[in-house]
Amino acid sequence: MPPPTPVEVENAINAIEDEVVRAHKITGTGSILYTRDNSIREIALLAGVPDQPEMSLSREAMESLFSRFAALSMGRPASKDNLRVDASFSAALLILREFMHHLGFAFINVAR
Repeated sequence: MPPPTPVEVENAINAIEDEVVRAHKITGTGSILYTRDNSIREIALLAGVPDQPEMSLSREAMESLFSRFAALSMGRPASKDNLRVDASFSAALLILREFMHHLGFAFINVAR
């Protein structure tokens, strides 16, 4: 499966941003992101977080992973990176990125 095109990525980001703005109303100051989601765990591992029962994925590491994803969508050969580019992975990465970026979360805790 080819990676999403830059236009598809941009359209997805625009749609996600609209929803993230709504979520801003339910996140309070001092909120902590925590998940047991396997998709987010995979993102953390691909971002270079060591595999542990409890992991912390920083926004910076996630943004670095997103940059790799964006490069694939802009034509970088898939043989140059081990990222999945299917719809499920792409959606999880885009939603996480927009959520952390726009709501100001510095990290997300990931547990098994």
